[in-house]
Order: sequence, then structure tokens, then C-alpha cells
Amino acid sequence: MRSRPRADTAGTGLVALLRAPGAAHGVSPRDWERLIAAGREAGLLGRVYWALQQAGALGAVPAAPAAHLHSAWLAAEAQRRAVVREVAYLAELLAGVVPRVVLLKGAAYALAGLPPAAGRQFSDIDLLVPREALATVEARLNRVGWLGTHHGAYDQRYYREWMHELPPLRHPQRGSTLDVHHTILPETARFRPDADALVSAARAVPGHSRLAVLAPEDMVIHSATHLFVDGEIPNGLRDLVDLDALLRHFGSTAAFWDALPGRARALQLGAPLWLALHYCRRMLGTPVPGACADALAADAPSTTGLAVLDACYGRLLLPQVPGEPGGGGRGVAAMTIFLRGHWLRMPLPLLARHAFRKGVVVPLFGDGASSRP
Repeated sequence: MRSRPRADTAGTGLVALLRAPGAAHGVSPRDWERLIAAGREAGLLGRVYWALQQAGALGAVPAAPAAHLHSAWLAAEAQRRAVVREVAYLAELLAGVVPRVVLLKGAAYALAGLPPAAGRQFSDIDLLVPREALATVEARLNRVGWLGTHHGAYDQRYYREWMHELPPLRHPQRGSTLDVHHTILPETARFRPDADALVSAARAVPGHSRLAVLAPEDMVIHSATHLFVDGEIPNGLRDLVDLDALLRHFGSTAAFWDALPGRARALQLGAPLWLALHYCRRMLGTPVPGACADALAADAPSTTGLAVLDACYGRLLLPQVPGEPGGGGRGVAAMTIFLRGHWLRMPLPLLARHAFRKGVVVPLFGDGASSRP
């Protein structure tokens, strides 16, 4: 990874526009082409439309890119309405099975009316339910048409014994995808947050007695954990934009910043939160009080470790437009973060067996081979 990412890529231009949408007046037609391509790659075109609208800068956008942005906004709004309808249906379906359904990530933002929902693309619906209710929840979902997407014996064992969620479920008629979690990290992960503590602190969604979302601090910590513990970041910039919006929204009160570091450390998640605050400040200019950052100093990586992570995330959090030069080192960065994510989520013996299974056994013998890890 010797070459540094170019300072004038479409990805950096997209970040600059998100940070200062009022500067759209100075964007050339050629640069708009590149920005639209980067925004589409990052899943952020709808968000860009919203940001320009809030800044009163839509009039500065030429007709062709404006049409792309408006179309993405309309699609995002349609997705948001579909998520709201689907969640209402799930709440009715699971009444009596769990006291309330705790929503995570995009569905939580949409139902709670939080800033990250504006213009956001939704890929699935994430729920958090008590582990003891998992089998009953799955049975009820299966009964009304939600079907598992991972049918191999090994994948079934992998999810049910080691992961933090059921195998993803899909509804064949509506096309919705559902991830049902019983905690927020795999059972085998180095960090072991207390899922009961998350559920007990969850806040009711106004107007929806059967729905809840994580408490503000927990919502930020979970978003940080999702981005900086996973080994794959297909929506990295979108997820970072979510974090920036959450921090700006909840951070309007000093009490939030006072509580955030202690809550993260109580959940054993100070390290991913430190990284989230670091990259939000570094890339999006998120205002983070010095006292909050100082309180997490013990969770910071070493100087060498941070240099490696900066080299990797500095590439991977930016979208790469097909055909654009300047992507040197991206493959090495992706492999580094992939290995780091798996190392954080699995003990080494299990990681070695899992890698052998997925890298050797499945390509040679298919997914129907013995489920023994």
C-alpha cells in the first residue's frame, strides 16, 4: 500500500460536498458526473439530495445530475415507507412472543424519525430479540412466509452456534430481508457486550407501543461496532455518514457526551467507538468534545496500529468509481480489514477452520459437504 489515495478522487469530492453542500455552486459539469457516480457507488445519492435541499443549494445543480439526485431521493423515500409498513406488520406478528421489538440501524432511524433516515437506502430490517425467544420468533416468521437464505448444513451451524443472529430471512412475495439478532456481536467475538443491558435501556418509539430503539448512546455504540468490527464494509461511507448524523443530533446535549465513553466501556466496546469518533472527525468534521475523546484514550490503537488502520480505512471508506485511477493499495487494505474483522470475531482455531472450509472445502466439494467445522 505504498501509494496514497488521491486527494481529488470522486470519493473525496463526495465527502467534500456532504461536508459543505453550499459549495455546490462551484462544481463543474464534469465533476458532477464523477460525484453522481461516487454517490451511486456509496448509496448516498438520496442523502446528497437531502443535504443540498437543506442548504438551499439544489438550484446550483445542473438538470441532468439533479434528475439523478431527485430520483434517488424518491426511491429512498419509497424504501423508508416500505420499511415502516413492514415493521408495523412485524410488531403485530410478534405481539405476545416478545414484550417489544427492538429495532436496529436503518429501521430504527426510520421509525424514530432520526436524521440518518433522510435519503438513506435500506438494504434489510434488523431486529434485536431476547435469545430465549429466538426459536419462537423464527417459527412464527416461518409460518407467514419468511424463509431462510442459507440452507447448507455448515452455514446453519455457523449461524446458530457462533453468530449473533439467525440466518437471514427473506419474504418471497414482498422481497424484504430480515436479520433477527439476539445480541450485536458473535458469541465467539473478543468483545462481549451485554445484550440484556441494551434491551433493558431501549426507548419506546412514540406512537408504537410494541416497538423500541436503542438508547442514544447505545445506538451510536452499535453503529460504531457494526462498522469497525466487521471485516467487510460495502457501505462504509454511508455508515460513517449515519454516525456523523447521530453524533450531531444526540450531541446537542452535554449529557450525551458525558455518558458515551462510560457506556461504551461498560459494554466492552470502547475500541470501536474510539475508531468511529476518530474517522468521523477526520473525514466528516464531526464535532467531538475533547473530554469525550480523552476518556476513551485507553481504547485507542497503538501509533503503528492506527497508521495501518488509517491507510486501510482511508481507502475503503471512500467509494471507488469504476475506471477511476488512484485506487492503489485498495485490495491489500480490503484484505487487511477482512482478516482483522474475522480475528476480532473468532478465536484463531475457529477462524482457521472457517477459512479452510470457505476457501477450500466449499469450492472443491460444494456447500453440501460435512457440516463439521
